[in-house]
Amino acid sequence: MTSDIRATDFARQFGLTELFAESAVSPDKSAFETVDPNHKQPYLPEWLDLTRLFALIRLRRITSVLEFGCGFSTVVMAHALALNEQRDGVVVRETLRRTDPFRLQVVDDMQQYLDLTRGRLSHELSARVSFHHSPVRMTTFDSRICTEYESLPNVCPDFIYLDGPSQDSAMGEVNGISTRHPDRLPMACDILKIEHFLLPGTLVLTDGRTANARFLKANLQREWRHEHDEDGDVHYFEMIEEPLGKWNRRQIEFCLGTDWRAKPLRPDLSKVI
Repeated sequence: MTSDIRATDFARQFGLTELFAESAVSPDKSAFETVDPNHKQPYLPEWLDLTRLFALIRLRRITSVLEFGCGFSTVVMAHALALNEQRDGVVVRETLRRTDPFRLQVVDDMQQYLDLTRGRLSHELSARVSFHHSPVRMTTFDSRICTEYESLPNVCPDFIYLDGPSQDSAMGEVNGISTRHPDRLPMACDILKIEHFLLPGTLVLTDGRTANARFLKANLQREWRHEHDEDGDVHYFEMIEEPLGKWNRRQIEFCLGTDWRAKPLRPDLSKVI
């Protein structure tokens, strides 16, 4: 991907650092209100992760995002979608079949984080983000114990960012098993349950969560290519099936190009404009 130093320079160049300026939030709230419980310091943006998200949305001409979890990433992705609309809005609305494009759907089980993230958004950006609160419960997928959100936004995204829920969030147990145990790991099945609704060309990015990514890889049933960026601690999954019809093909060729299957999954920051 890139070094932390280069990522910070990129964030400044494209105005990402300005998204979290103190003047952008209400006087009685800090943009960095949440606190790391181990070091008692405010959480700060991780520019390596945020520039990756921004670059992916810009380079792939993403029109619809589904985010599991919320935070600084929500603000950056909403900003990237706003820029995509400025560049591609007319073409997308006139030639592609996308309902309510350039929107970000966020699902999280923690209302306080939804509220905090909403407070970080400017008025312009908040208009393109929909927040969905949903509890998380223990469940099974094909007899395998995992977690699921009780409800999801009814959307068809071309980019999914998996960064939630916390392993401590799930309610209940299955055969005595819960992810709330300190030795457990996040193990969400939500993407597996909606896999057959997703379109070829869809990209899934998992933030860390390697055990969960391996669970996805072992249980996804359609044709995907997968790449693990160990240095960046992320996993990419791209659905590479043949397009489902002319509308899907038209979207792929506009957003990704005709040679999309041969393109690297990791974004090249030098190509972002």
